[in-house]
Amino acid sequence: MSLLFYLIAALTVVGGLAAILLKNTVHCALALTVAFAGLAVMFLELDAQFAGFAQILVYIGAVAILVVFAILLTRNAETPKDGVYSRNWFAGLVIAAGVFAVLGWAVVHSTRVLPHETAMPAVTVLDIGNALMGRYVLPLEIVALLLTAALIGAVIVAMHEKEGAK
Repeated sequence: MSLLFYLIAALTVVGGLAAILLKNTVHCALALTVAFAGLAVMFLELDAQFAGFAQILVYIGAVAILVVFAILLTRNAETPKDGVYSRNWFAGLVIAAGVFAVLGWAVVHSTRVLPHETAMPAVTVLDIGNALMGRYVLPLEIVALLLTAALIGAVIVAMHEKEGAK
């Protein structure tokens, strides 16, 4: 593994940790965008151009920006002074450990099932792009409309909250 991989991995992990540890919600959303960007660069480094560019377009270009706009339009970006803590944090920790254990077991036991050598698919990024602009253009447009509707909904909710505060 190259030094570039370790730098990108460190950037991705730091972005993910910052997304869950920072107190300001806007900063958390921007740190999540950094983690998404690190994943996109990892995909590109692994020669998975479609996955990398899809990560950039969908997650950075749409989801992260939508999250930032939704946070800025709907509520205060600061965390409440008393914090956001649940009384059931221990139950959540036990459930998370159980899910992690099941996933770890599945990964360890999946190596026996998978073949050791697989053929490279003959599909290129050009073929996927042609399919998205041809056969799958309707689902692509539906997803775009869904994201637009979510943003418009956030604006409407923000306008109602501001009218109620006056």
